[in-house]
Amino acid sequence: MRNYKCLTANVYKNKTLTLLPLRDEDKYAILKMRNEQIYHLRQAELLSVEKQEDYFANVISQLFEQKEPGQLLFSLLENDKFIGYGGLVHINWVDRNAEISFIMKTELEEEKFEYYWQNYLSLLENVAFKELKFHKIFTYAFDLRRHLYPILEKSGFKEEARLKEHCLFEGKYLDVVINSKINKDA
Repeated sequence: MRNYKCLTANVYKNKTLTLLPLRDEDKYAILKMRNEQIYHLRQAELLSVEKQEDYFANVISQLFEQKEPGQLLFSLLENDKFIGYGGLVHINWVDRNAEISFIMKTELEEEKFEYYWQNYLSLLENVAFKELKFHKIFTYAFDLRRHLYPILEKSGFKEEARLKEHCLFEGKYLDVVINSKINKDA
């Protein structure tokens, strides 16, 4: 297992879920999920196997060599089975904040969306707030998945901004919603 230089702990667990540094073995499952869910991602085109391999070889591998990488990505496992991935992206080390990224296997979304999101946020807060002592974490989401916002609210996130008609989706402009949480202990 690779480790991030900026973290003293690289594995975070709760009852059944484990968050650990992004594994190469999950890259094709990630490709499949991203291509299936491209509608809510900032991804302009479908990923190919070649692009995914290049990304893991030239971008992901470098994250583990840096003292302050621009992103910290993790595999999320349930009982040792890969179910999703995400992390802290667009990290601002000076201002101590980062955007949250998370995507789970498409087939799990209908019945387990809330469960995985809540548990993932809890695990990621350990990384961001307890380990890294970040001041703030936030989500940046196209206003397409309204079922996400109540989950964020239950987890202590507040709507901080709504960027009106900020992204073009299938010929229609949609809002982008930013929800954030401040580290009360920092």
